This record gives sequence, structure tokens and C-alpha cells, in this order.
Amino acid sequence: QVQLVESGGGLVQAGGSLRLSCAVSGRTFSSYMGWFRQAPGKEREFVAAISWTGGSTYYGDSVKGRFTISRDNAKNTVYLQMNSLEPEDTAVYYCAGPGTKVFGKTPPGFDYTYWGQGTQVTVSS
Repeated sequence: QVQLVESGGGLVQAGGSLRLSCAVSGRTFSSYMGWFRQAPGKEREFVAAISWTGGSTYYGDSVKGRFTISRDNAKNTVYLQMNSLEPEDTAVYYCAGPGTKVFGKTPPGFDYTYWGQGTQVTVSS
């Protein structure tokens, strides 16, 4: 049984940092892994994606320069380091994978098969 379990969310003041983790069990995903988020009343938003080797990364425009995605394949874990957090970053953050290629699309638009249950990130002003 494949499971993706996120952790590391919480309440932080604006300007602070958090590190999210996504532990994958039941299977090793030798493909892209991604982070997405959804705020109340808003559509799900792409945050970041990373290739199997870590050599290719993609970021949503709103988090570029502030967030960093990484992975440790030996631990089957994906991370999201979030710095300079803003109240607009408040959302439930989801880990997803593996990313299946979709013709004509880059990893933000891939099909992600499995999703975690999400972890809440709240940034206070």
C-alpha cells in the first residue's frame, strides 16, 4: 500500500521558516515528486517539483526565491524548505507523486498519482 505522509506544518510568524517533509512508503518513485497547496476558497496551486536525481526543479512564481524543494532517495523522502513566509502562504500543503509525463506539459502539469493527506501551514502577520 502506497502512502505519502506530510509533516512539519504549523503556525509561524511572517518572515519565518518551516521545513515540510513527505515520507513515501510502499513504493519508490523514480520520477518527479511535487508539492501543491490549497488555501480556503481557492484552487489548488502548484508549489514545486523535483526530478528523481534532483537535477531539475520547478517552482511556482509566487514561491520562487523563497522555497526550496529537495529529496533524499535513500530515505524515500521529499522536503520543502520554506523561508520568508508570508500570510499569503497560508494553506494546506500536499505532497504528490509520481509525476507522469503529459505531452506538451512541464512537471507542474504532470499527472500525480498519489497524494498525501496534507499538512496545515499558517502564517500570521
